Amino acid sequence: MTKGLMGKNIMKFATKQIHAGQHPEETTGAVITPIFQTSTYSNKKLGESKGFDYGRTINPTRTALEQNLAALENGKYGFCFSSGMAAVQTVISLFKPGDHIICTNNVYGGTYRLFEQIIKNYGLEFTYIDTSDIEELKKSIKKNTKFIYVETPTNPMLNITDLKKLSELGRSKNIITCVDNTFMSPYFQNPLDFGIDVVLHSSTKYINGHSDVIGGCLITSDDKIAEKFKFLQNSIGAVPSPFDCWLILRSTKTLAQRMRAHNENAMAICEKISMDKKIEKLFYPGLESHPQFELAKSQMRGFGGIISLELGSYDKAVEFCNALEIFQIAESLGGVESLVCHPVSMTHGVVPIEVRKKIGLSDGLVRLSVGIEDKEDLIEDISKALNTL
Repeated sequence: MTKGLMGKNIMKFATKQIHAGQHPEETTGAVITPIFQTSTYSNKKLGESKGFDYGRTINPTRTALEQNLAALENGKYGFCFSSGMAAVQTVISLFKPGDHIICTNNVYGGTYRLFEQIIKNYGLEFTYIDTSDIEELKKSIKKNTKFIYVETPTNPMLNITDLKKLSELGRSKNIITCVDNTFMSPYFQNPLDFGIDVVLHSSTKYINGHSDVIGGCLITSDDKIAEKFKFLQNSIGAVPSPFDCWLILRSTKTLAQRMRAHNENAMAICEKISMDKKIEKLFYPGLESHPQFELAKSQMRGFGGIISLELGSYDKAVEFCNALEIFQIAESLGGVESLVCHPVSMTHGVVPIEVRKKIGLSDGLVRLSVGIEDKEDLIEDISKALNTL
Protein backbone atom coordinates (compact mmCIF):
# COMPACT_ATOMS: atom_id res chain seq x y z
CA MET A 1 0.00 0.00 0.00
CA THR A 2 1.38 3.34 -1.00
CA LYS A 3 0.03 6.76 -0.09
CA GLY A 4 -0.16 9.41 -2.79
CA LEU A 5 1.65 12.70 -3.26
CA MET A 6 1.77 15.41 -0.64
CA GLY A 7 0.27 18.58 -1.99
CA LYS A 8 -1.43 16.69 -4.82
CA ASN A 9 -3.95 19.51 -5.21
CA ILE A 10 -1.22 22.12 -5.57
CA MET A 11 0.75 20.63 -8.45
CA LYS A 12 -0.82 20.54 -11.89
CA PHE A 13 -0.93 17.30 -13.87
CA ALA A 14 2.18 17.71 -16.02
CA THR A 15 4.19 18.54 -12.90
CA LYS A 16 2.76 15.65 -10.89
CA GLN A 17 3.49 13.15 -13.66
CA ILE A 18 7.20 13.98 -13.43
CA HIS A 19 7.65 14.49 -9.69
CA ALA A 20 4.98 12.58 -7.75
CA GLY A 21 6.43 9.73 -5.73
CA GLN A 22 9.97 10.48 -6.89
CA HIS A 23 12.82 11.93 -4.89
CA PRO A 24 16.60 12.00 -5.38
CA GLU A 25 18.04 8.63 -4.34
CA GLU A 26 19.55 8.99 -0.85
CA THR A 27 22.91 7.32 -1.43
CA THR A 28 23.95 8.90 -4.73
CA GLY A 29 21.46 11.71 -5.33
CA ALA A 30 20.32 10.06 -8.59
CA VAL A 31 17.47 12.09 -10.06
CA ILE A 32 15.76 9.04 -11.60
CA THR A 33 14.36 6.39 -9.26
CA PRO A 34 16.69 3.36 -9.48
CA ILE A 35 15.67 -0.20 -10.34
CA PHE A 36 15.85 -2.00 -6.98
CA GLN A 37 16.29 -5.47 -8.45
CA THR A 38 16.18 -7.47 -5.25
CA SER A 39 13.96 -10.16 -3.77
CA THR A 40 14.80 -9.52 -0.11
CA TYR A 41 16.37 -6.98 2.26
CA SER A 42 18.96 -7.28 5.02
CA ASN A 43 18.32 -6.29 8.64
CA LYS A 44 21.29 -5.23 10.79
CA LYS A 45 19.72 -6.86 13.82
CA LEU A 46 16.89 -9.33 14.31
CA GLY A 47 13.61 -7.44 14.42
CA GLU A 48 15.11 -4.15 13.16
CA SER A 49 13.58 -3.65 9.72
CA LYS A 50 13.98 -0.54 7.58
CA GLY A 51 10.44 -1.07 6.32
CA PHE A 52 11.51 -3.38 3.51
CA ASP A 53 11.43 -7.12 4.17
CA TYR A 54 10.43 -9.08 1.07
CA GLY A 55 10.12 -8.07 -2.59
CA ARG A 56 6.61 -9.40 -3.09
CA THR A 57 5.39 -7.25 -0.21
CA ILE A 58 7.21 -4.02 -1.03
CA ASN A 59 9.85 -2.66 -3.39
CA PRO A 60 11.16 0.94 -3.57
CA THR A 61 10.72 1.17 -7.35
CA ARG A 62 7.16 -0.09 -7.09
CA THR A 63 6.48 2.28 -4.20
CA ALA A 64 7.54 5.24 -6.33
CA LEU A 65 5.23 4.15 -9.15
CA GLU A 66 2.30 3.55 -6.81
CA GLN A 67 2.68 7.01 -5.31
CA ASN A 68 2.92 8.51 -8.77
CA LEU A 69 -0.25 6.83 -10.07
CA ALA A 70 -2.21 7.61 -6.90
CA ALA A 71 -1.33 11.29 -7.30
CA LEU A 72 -2.31 11.34 -10.98
CA GLU A 73 -5.74 9.90 -10.12
CA ASN A 74 -6.13 12.28 -7.15
CA GLY A 75 -6.20 9.28 -4.83
CA LYS A 76 -4.57 8.42 -1.50
CA TYR A 77 -3.43 4.86 -2.19
CA GLY A 78 -1.96 3.10 -5.21
CA PHE A 79 -1.38 -0.60 -5.83
CA CYS A 80 0.45 -2.03 -8.83
CA PHE A 81 0.07 -5.48 -10.37
CA SER A 82 1.67 -7.64 -13.02
CA SER A 83 -1.24 -7.14 -15.45
CA GLY A 84 -4.57 -5.40 -15.79
CA MET A 85 -6.29 -8.74 -15.26
CA ALA A 86 -4.34 -9.23 -12.01
CA ALA A 87 -5.83 -5.92 -10.87
CA VAL A 88 -9.33 -7.12 -11.83
CA GLN A 89 -8.73 -10.39 -9.96
CA THR A 90 -7.66 -8.43 -6.89
CA VAL A 91 -10.67 -6.11 -6.78
CA ILE A 92 -13.13 -8.98 -7.33
CA SER A 93 -11.43 -10.82 -4.45
CA LEU A 94 -13.01 -8.30 -2.08
CA PHE A 95 -16.22 -10.31 -2.35
CA LYS A 96 -17.45 -13.69 -1.16
CA PRO A 97 -19.81 -16.48 -2.32
CA GLY A 98 -23.39 -15.26 -2.50
CA ASP A 99 -22.48 -11.67 -3.37
CA HIS A 100 -24.08 -10.12 -6.44
CA ILE A 101 -21.98 -8.12 -8.90
CA ILE A 102 -23.31 -5.75 -11.59
CA CYS A 103 -21.01 -5.30 -14.57
CA THR A 104 -21.06 -3.26 -17.77
CA ASN A 105 -22.36 -5.53 -20.53
CA ASN A 106 -19.91 -4.12 -23.08
CA VAL A 107 -16.88 -5.07 -21.00
CA TYR A 108 -13.40 -6.14 -22.14
CA GLY A 109 -13.43 -9.78 -23.26
CA GLY A 110 -10.74 -10.81 -20.78
CA THR A 111 -12.75 -9.40 -17.88
CA TYR A 112 -15.88 -11.21 -19.09
CA ARG A 113 -13.92 -14.48 -19.35
CA LEU A 114 -12.52 -14.08 -15.82
CA PHE A 115 -15.96 -13.40 -14.33
CA GLU A 116 -17.92 -16.01 -16.30
CA GLN A 117 -15.46 -18.90 -16.54
CA ILE A 118 -13.57 -18.59 -13.27
CA ILE A 119 -15.08 -16.31 -10.61
CA LYS A 120 -18.64 -17.63 -11.02
CA ASN A 121 -17.32 -21.05 -10.00
CA TYR A 122 -16.66 -19.61 -6.55
CA GLY A 123 -20.27 -18.66 -5.94
CA LEU A 124 -20.45 -15.02 -7.03
CA GLU A 125 -23.46 -13.91 -9.08
CA PHE A 126 -23.09 -11.59 -12.08
CA THR A 127 -25.56 -9.40 -13.97
CA TYR A 128 -24.45 -7.65 -17.16
CA ILE A 129 -26.32 -4.49 -18.14
CA ASP A 130 -25.96 -1.23 -20.00
CA THR A 131 -24.64 0.85 -17.11
CA SER A 132 -25.08 4.03 -19.15
CA ASP A 133 -28.80 3.55 -18.41
CA ILE A 134 -29.00 4.56 -14.75
CA GLU A 135 -32.63 3.46 -14.46
CA GLU A 136 -31.74 -0.03 -15.67
CA LEU A 137 -28.86 0.00 -13.20
CA LYS A 138 -31.22 0.84 -10.34
CA LYS A 139 -33.59 -1.98 -11.33
CA SER A 140 -30.72 -4.50 -11.39
CA ILE A 141 -29.74 -3.95 -7.76
CA LYS A 142 -30.61 -6.81 -5.40
CA LYS A 143 -30.41 -7.21 -1.63
CA ASN A 144 -27.09 -9.02 -2.07
CA THR A 145 -25.56 -6.55 -4.58
CA LYS A 146 -22.14 -5.58 -3.28
CA PHE A 147 -20.23 -4.26 -6.28
CA ILE A 148 -20.74 -2.33 -9.52
CA TYR A 149 -17.95 -2.67 -12.09
CA VAL A 150 -18.00 -0.19 -14.97
CA GLU A 151 -15.96 0.60 -18.04
CA THR A 152 -16.45 4.14 -19.32
CA PRO A 153 -15.93 4.60 -22.17
CA THR A 154 -16.56 0.94 -22.94
CA ASN A 155 -14.42 -1.33 -25.08
CA PRO A 156 -15.05 -1.17 -28.03
CA MET A 157 -18.47 0.52 -28.34
CA LEU A 158 -17.41 3.66 -26.41
CA ASN A 159 -20.57 3.98 -24.33
CA ILE A 160 -20.40 6.46 -21.43
CA THR A 161 -21.67 5.94 -17.86
CA ASP A 162 -22.55 8.96 -15.72
CA LEU A 163 -19.92 8.86 -12.97
CA LYS A 164 -21.69 11.23 -10.59
CA LYS A 165 -24.98 9.32 -10.76
CA LEU A 166 -23.15 6.00 -10.46
CA SER A 167 -21.34 7.20 -7.35
CA GLU A 168 -24.50 8.57 -5.75
CA LEU A 169 -26.34 5.31 -6.41
CA GLY A 170 -23.52 3.22 -4.98
CA ARG A 171 -23.24 5.28 -1.81
CA SER A 172 -27.01 5.33 -1.25
CA LYS A 173 -27.07 1.52 -1.37
CA ASN A 174 -23.71 0.88 0.36
CA ILE A 175 -22.37 -0.71 -2.84
CA ILE A 176 -18.69 -0.41 -3.81
CA THR A 177 -18.17 1.17 -7.23
CA CYS A 178 -15.19 0.59 -9.51
CA VAL A 179 -14.38 2.23 -12.84
CA ASP A 180 -11.95 0.87 -15.39
CA ASN A 181 -10.41 4.16 -16.56
CA THR A 182 -7.99 2.60 -19.05
CA PHE A 183 -9.39 4.28 -22.17
CA MET A 184 -9.19 7.81 -20.75
CA SER A 185 -6.09 7.61 -18.55
CA PRO A 186 -5.79 9.87 -15.49
CA TYR A 187 -5.10 12.80 -17.81
CA PHE A 188 -8.60 12.93 -19.30
CA GLN A 189 -10.77 11.50 -16.51
CA ASN A 190 -10.57 11.07 -12.73
CA PRO A 191 -13.46 8.92 -11.44
CA LEU A 192 -12.47 9.38 -7.78
CA ASP A 193 -13.28 13.07 -8.14
CA PHE A 194 -16.90 12.06 -8.78
CA GLY A 195 -17.06 9.86 -5.69
CA ILE A 196 -16.20 6.50 -7.26
CA ASP A 197 -14.57 4.15 -4.73
CA VAL A 198 -11.93 2.43 -6.88
CA VAL A 199 -10.21 3.21 -10.17
CA LEU A 200 -8.61 0.44 -12.20
CA HIS A 201 -6.18 0.65 -15.11
CA SER A 202 -4.49 -1.71 -17.44
CA SER A 203 -1.24 0.25 -17.24
CA THR A 204 -0.13 -1.76 -20.27
CA LYS A 205 -2.13 0.76 -22.30
CA TYR A 206 -1.91 4.57 -22.14
CA ILE A 207 -0.17 4.82 -18.77
CA ASN A 208 2.86 2.96 -20.11
CA GLY A 209 2.14 3.86 -23.71
CA HIS A 210 5.10 2.17 -25.40
CA SER A 211 3.82 -1.39 -25.92
CA ASP A 212 6.68 -2.88 -23.93
CA VAL A 213 5.20 -3.61 -20.49
CA ILE A 214 2.27 -5.61 -19.10
CA GLY A 215 0.84 -4.08 -15.91
CA GLY A 216 -2.21 -3.01 -13.94
CA CYS A 217 -3.10 -0.81 -11.00
CA LEU A 218 -5.82 0.02 -8.48
CA ILE A 219 -6.28 3.47 -6.93
CA THR A 220 -8.55 4.37 -4.01
CA SER A 221 -8.94 6.98 -1.27
CA ASP A 222 -10.92 4.66 0.99
CA ASP A 223 -8.80 3.58 3.98
CA LYS A 224 -10.65 0.30 4.57
CA ILE A 225 -10.56 -0.75 0.92
CA ALA A 226 -6.87 0.17 0.79
CA GLU A 227 -6.10 -2.11 3.75
CA LYS A 228 -7.84 -4.98 1.95
CA PHE A 229 -5.97 -4.28 -1.26
CA LYS A 230 -2.69 -4.29 0.65
CA PHE A 231 -3.48 -7.74 2.06
CA LEU A 232 -4.67 -9.11 -1.30
CA GLN A 233 -1.73 -7.68 -3.24
CA ASN A 234 0.71 -9.40 -0.89
CA SER A 235 -1.29 -12.62 -0.53
CA ILE A 236 -2.10 -13.19 -4.21
CA GLY A 237 1.36 -12.01 -5.19
CA ALA A 238 0.69 -10.84 -8.76
CA VAL A 239 3.08 -7.91 -8.46
CA PRO A 240 5.13 -6.30 -11.24
CA SER A 241 8.89 -6.61 -11.47
CA PRO A 242 11.04 -3.63 -10.43
CA PHE A 243 12.12 -3.20 -14.05
CA ASP A 244 8.52 -3.07 -15.29
CA CYS A 245 7.73 -0.49 -12.60
CA TRP A 246 10.72 1.57 -13.70
CA LEU A 247 9.62 1.45 -17.33
CA ILE A 248 6.08 2.59 -16.45
CA LEU A 249 7.45 5.34 -14.21
CA ARG A 250 9.54 6.52 -17.17
CA SER A 251 6.37 6.59 -19.27
CA THR A 252 4.14 8.55 -16.91
CA LYS A 253 6.54 11.48 -17.29
CA THR A 254 5.13 12.08 -20.78
CA LEU A 255 1.51 10.98 -20.23
CA ALA A 256 -0.05 14.43 -20.67
CA GLN A 257 1.87 15.14 -23.85
CA ARG A 258 1.07 11.73 -25.33
CA MET A 259 -2.62 11.89 -24.46
CA ARG A 260 -2.98 15.31 -26.07
CA ALA A 261 -1.42 13.93 -29.25
CA HIS A 262 -3.65 10.82 -29.24
CA ASN A 263 -6.71 13.01 -28.79
CA GLU A 264 -5.71 15.52 -31.46
CA ASN A 265 -5.05 12.79 -34.02
CA ALA A 266 -8.28 10.93 -33.26
CA MET A 267 -10.34 14.11 -33.62
CA ALA A 268 -8.66 14.96 -36.92
CA ILE A 269 -9.33 11.47 -38.28
CA CYS A 270 -12.99 11.56 -37.24
CA GLU A 271 -13.51 14.97 -38.82
CA LYS A 272 -12.01 13.68 -42.08
CA ILE A 273 -13.84 10.34 -42.37
CA SER A 274 -17.15 11.09 -40.63
CA MET A 275 -18.98 11.60 -43.92
CA ASP A 276 -17.43 8.63 -45.75
CA LYS A 277 -20.31 6.48 -46.99
CA LYS A 278 -18.24 3.31 -46.67
CA ILE A 279 -18.53 3.71 -42.88
CA GLU A 280 -21.98 2.68 -41.67
CA LYS A 281 -21.39 4.08 -38.19
CA LEU A 282 -18.56 5.94 -36.50
CA PHE A 283 -18.07 5.62 -32.73
CA TYR A 284 -16.12 8.34 -30.94
CA PRO A 285 -17.25 10.28 -27.84
CA GLY A 286 -15.74 13.51 -29.14
CA LEU A 287 -18.24 13.70 -32.00
CA GLU A 288 -21.42 15.71 -31.49
CA SER A 289 -23.23 12.79 -33.13
CA HIS A 290 -22.29 10.54 -30.20
CA PRO A 291 -25.47 10.07 -28.12
CA GLN A 292 -23.61 10.87 -24.90
CA PHE A 293 -21.46 13.71 -26.21
CA GLU A 294 -22.69 16.20 -23.61
CA LEU A 295 -22.13 13.74 -20.76
CA ALA A 296 -18.66 12.98 -22.08
CA LYS A 297 -17.81 16.70 -22.08
CA SER A 298 -19.04 17.06 -18.51
CA GLN A 299 -16.82 14.37 -16.98
CA MET A 300 -13.90 14.03 -19.41
CA ARG A 301 -11.28 16.64 -20.32
CA GLY A 302 -10.64 14.97 -23.68
CA PHE A 303 -11.97 12.05 -25.68
CA GLY A 304 -8.97 9.77 -26.08
CA GLY A 305 -7.47 7.93 -29.00
CA ILE A 306 -9.90 5.06 -29.60
CA ILE A 307 -12.23 5.07 -32.62
CA SER A 308 -14.54 2.25 -33.68
CA LEU A 309 -15.90 1.85 -37.21
CA GLU A 310 -18.85 -0.23 -38.35
CA LEU A 311 -18.08 -1.35 -41.90
CA GLY A 312 -21.08 -3.62 -42.46
CA SER A 313 -19.60 -7.10 -42.81
CA TYR A 314 -16.81 -9.40 -41.75
CA ASP A 315 -15.31 -9.40 -45.25
CA LYS A 316 -15.16 -5.60 -45.37
CA ALA A 317 -13.58 -5.48 -41.90
CA VAL A 318 -10.90 -7.95 -42.98
CA GLU A 319 -10.23 -6.11 -46.24
CA PHE A 320 -9.94 -2.79 -44.42
CA CYS A 321 -7.54 -4.11 -41.79
CA ASN A 322 -5.35 -5.83 -44.36
CA ALA A 323 -5.15 -2.70 -46.51
CA LEU A 324 -3.75 -0.51 -43.74
CA GLU A 325 -0.01 0.13 -43.77
CA ILE A 326 0.80 2.40 -40.81
CA PHE A 327 -1.86 0.92 -38.53
CA GLN A 328 -0.59 -2.49 -37.45
CA ILE A 329 -2.99 -5.40 -36.87
CA ALA A 330 -2.56 -6.21 -33.19
CA GLU A 331 -4.37 -6.58 -29.91
CA SER A 332 -3.92 -4.00 -27.14
CA LEU A 333 -4.08 -0.23 -27.49
CA GLY A 334 -2.72 3.01 -26.09
CA GLY A 335 0.80 2.83 -27.48
CA VAL A 336 2.53 5.58 -29.41
CA GLU A 337 2.11 3.49 -32.57
CA SER A 338 -1.27 3.14 -34.27
CA LEU A 339 -3.00 -0.25 -34.13
CA VAL A 340 -6.12 -1.77 -35.65
CA CYS A 341 -8.09 -4.59 -34.04
CA HIS A 342 -11.05 -6.73 -35.12
CA PRO A 343 -12.70 -7.28 -31.71
CA VAL A 344 -14.96 -10.21 -32.68
CA SER A 345 -11.98 -12.33 -33.72
CA MET A 346 -9.45 -10.85 -31.32
CA THR A 347 -10.11 -9.10 -27.98
CA HIS A 348 -13.77 -10.18 -27.64
CA GLY A 349 -13.61 -13.63 -29.21
CA VAL A 350 -14.52 -15.25 -25.88
CA VAL A 351 -17.78 -13.28 -25.62
CA PRO A 352 -20.76 -15.41 -26.79
CA ILE A 353 -22.31 -14.33 -30.09
CA GLU A 354 -25.72 -13.65 -28.50
CA VAL A 355 -24.06 -11.25 -26.03
CA ARG A 356 -22.15 -9.52 -28.81
CA LYS A 357 -25.35 -9.03 -30.80
CA LYS A 358 -27.12 -7.56 -27.78
CA ILE A 359 -24.46 -4.88 -27.30
CA GLY A 360 -24.12 -4.16 -31.03
CA LEU A 361 -20.68 -5.70 -31.46
CA SER A 362 -20.84 -7.01 -35.02
CA ASP A 363 -18.50 -8.90 -37.33
CA GLY A 364 -18.05 -5.68 -39.30
CA LEU A 365 -16.71 -3.55 -36.46
CA VAL A 366 -13.06 -2.58 -36.23
CA ARG A 367 -11.31 -0.66 -33.46
CA LEU A 368 -8.56 1.87 -34.13
CA SER A 369 -6.02 2.78 -31.48
CA VAL A 370 -4.75 6.06 -32.85
CA GLY A 371 -1.09 6.68 -32.14
CA ILE A 372 0.94 9.86 -32.09
CA GLU A 373 2.34 9.73 -35.62
CA ASP A 374 1.74 12.62 -38.02
CA LYS A 375 -2.03 12.92 -38.38
CA GLU A 376 -1.87 13.53 -42.14
CA ASP A 377 -0.12 10.17 -42.60
CA LEU A 378 -2.74 8.40 -40.50
CA ILE A 379 -5.63 10.01 -42.38
CA GLU A 380 -4.09 9.02 -45.71
CA ASP A 381 -3.58 5.45 -44.51
CA ILE A 382 -7.22 5.11 -43.40
CA SER A 383 -8.57 6.81 -46.54
CA LYS A 384 -6.62 4.45 -48.79
CA ALA A 385 -7.90 1.42 -46.86
CA LEU A 386 -11.51 2.66 -47.07
CA ASN A 387 -11.12 3.13 -50.83
CA THR A 388 -10.46 -0.60 -51.20
CA LEU A 389 -13.97 -1.43 -49.98
